[in-house]
Amino acid sequence: MLDLPTDLPAELAPLSWLIGVWEGTGVIDYETENHHFAGEFTHRVSFSHDGGGFLNYSASAWLHGDDDVRTSLVSEVGYWRLALAAEVSDPGPALLSPQGPPLARTVDDIEKLRNDAGAFDIEVSLVHSNGVSELYLGQIAGPRVDIATDAIVRPVGAKPYGAATRMYGLVDAHLLWAWDIAALGKELSSHASARLARLE
Repeated sequence: MLDLPTDLPAELAPLSWLIGVWEGTGVIDYETENHHFAGEFTHRVSFSHDGGGFLNYSASAWLHGDDDVRTSLVSEVGYWRLALAAEVSDPGPALLSPQGPPLARTVDDIEKLRNDAGAFDIEVSLVHSNGVSELYLGQIAGPRVDIATDAIVRPVGAKPYGAATRMYGLVDAHLLWAWDIAALGKELSSHASARLARLE
């Protein structure tokens, strides 16, 4: 059973089951024209909040090699939020201050944001340690998240990486996820999945 925080802004109610630190193992299985990537990895994911209407996200993964040598695979940080139009009461862009009093949404206000499928539209912004930035759009329906890249920005020297989808789900108190990618000349296909336990 998950203990959900009670001090969250209403905007985070649909995302609240993600909050915590999760760790576990997964498998990579991705074949390109020139190489078959395969192996087992450990993955740690953290979702937290600091009072704003978004979740802070960080994750890292490392591959298990011979003689228990760890090879870092990815490190990423970002933000998860409901897809909401900017209000005059929101700060920004940059350091510009709000132009109106804070907007206090209620749970009833959030319930009105459900889409035709009964889910909530979400936006996820991620930046990888290698400089790749991803903007995912998708939805959260109860304990399931489905997102797909709307944009990927890569540094000039980055490897080819054109699209991705991710799925997260809460099953038997574990966070299960799958990540499909289009990379290194291959069309969008499965590349990794994992099962994570919530750390106390």
